[in-house]
Amino acid sequence: MSIHGNWDVRRTSRRRFLGTAGATVAGVALGGRSALAANGAGSGSYGPLVPDPGGMLDLPRGFQYRVLSAEGALLSNGAPVPGDHDGMAAFAGKGNTTVLVRNHELRGAEQPEVPQSNPYDGDEAGGTTAVVVRPNRTELDSYVTSSGTRNNCAGGATPWGTWVTCEEDRTDGHGYCFEVMWDDPENVLSKTPIEAMGFFSHEAIDVDPATGFVYLTEDDFRGRIDPTNPVNDTRSSFLFRFRPNDRRQRPGALLGGGTLEALAIESAPLADADFFNPGQSFGVVWKTVDPVEPHAAALAQGCVRFNRLEGCHFAGGAFWFDDTAGGEARLGQVFRYLPETNTLELFYEGTDANELESPDNLIVTPWGDIWLAEDGDDANRVIGITAEGEVYEFANNRVDGQAEFAGPTFSPDGRTFFVNVQTPGITYAIWGPFARAHRAGQARMSHAAPPAALAPRVPGALAEAASRHGLTRLEAAAFDRLGVPLL
Repeated sequence: MSIHGNWDVRRTSRRRFLGTAGATVAGVALGGRSALAANGAGSGSYGPLVPDPGGMLDLPRGFQYRVLSAEGALLSNGAPVPGDHDGMAAFAGKGNTTVLVRNHELRGAEQPEVPQSNPYDGDEAGGTTAVVVRPNRTELDSYVTSSGTRNNCAGGATPWGTWVTCEEDRTDGHGYCFEVMWDDPENVLSKTPIEAMGFFSHEAIDVDPATGFVYLTEDDFRGRIDPTNPVNDTRSSFLFRFRPNDRRQRPGALLGGGTLEALAIESAPLADADFFNPGQSFGVVWKTVDPVEPHAAALAQGCVRFNRLEGCHFAGGAFWFDDTAGGEARLGQVFRYLPETNTLELFYEGTDANELESPDNLIVTPWGDIWLAEDGDDANRVIGITAEGEVYEFANNRVDGQAEFAGPTFSPDGRTFFVNVQTPGITYAIWGPFARAHRAGQARMSHAAPPAALAPRVPGALAEAASRHGLTRLEAAAFDRLGVPLL
């Protein structure tokens, strides 16, 4: 194994660490046992994680990583790389390069801020940068793509090759989405808010390539959570959909206006996603909301309440998204929406047994697995879920007190996985024996059954009562969780 630089970050100062960008760690050779495998969950097709002697990133045997564009290093123009790396996407560049467009979740006068030349708001520190990566996974170029925005948390790539950066804010003219063109930095689009897509605390977006509809998650902190009784919760976030007037799927089309909607349940005794059961499916309707105050409009119309929505990804005909604080154990939930049938399903819920904690950004891999970047208190990992319901670890972050992963994305050829650590800001390039890119695998995941081990346990007496009342077992379980007497 080849290690260059001082990687003992537990005893290395932050300043010294920030100068180590560009170092490479070769594939690890020692064995190990992942936390999930040790607790009875699957270890995945890549096997258990091998502890990184450098103390940065544990990966399965055979995988390597390289640090790119770390906070405090230099952009190509000599300005410092901004901090708080967050949402990110990868695009095909010239000469077989990969262009990463990356958010920086900064606000106010935070340093180092995103350098500005044509900002939306000169008083704000957030924005996006680009990193051009050679085929050998080294940095060729880096530059600012947008600036002057606030709390750029997540966002999403469009089918037409642009990045939509989202502000996780709702104050002082900030709480919008902006379209960013990596090949035309800081142009007029990047400083023009897409007001029709709503003024709220945005998290992530993705686009249905078949219709051009944009799906948006909200991460709103208002209200409270009662850990002893979810019925008393007042916190709410909503899933929104934007139907643009101009569906030609090209840069700037989203500025042509459209209709903003929020997801609601067609016919169900509850509108709180905490009480959904894994495998439970609902027909949904979309209710039009005012983009000036969509949160209040969705709440008033009884739309489905989530706790704090985070990442999302459209792949294989399904729209996947997660709630970082959802479920009875508050460990997170993963949902699947199928536009073809207009149905919503809880696919996965974190419990003490399955070891998922606070899923944040979410992607569907090129071969079809769901990968979740954790933002937990006890661990921060990349967790995978297969179509067969197997749960496994792919990566474990060991830098700076278990800082969160963010911005997971694959290169266009599927051979390199890029992911950020937020604090201190690091972008990793990871490669190794990944499964072959396979569109059929993504479609298969769209129709896979939720993990059987997470299906609700329905006692015999409750099952009998369900039959007596003409309910399915899933419906009976939902009523039982709400305290509705059926027996």
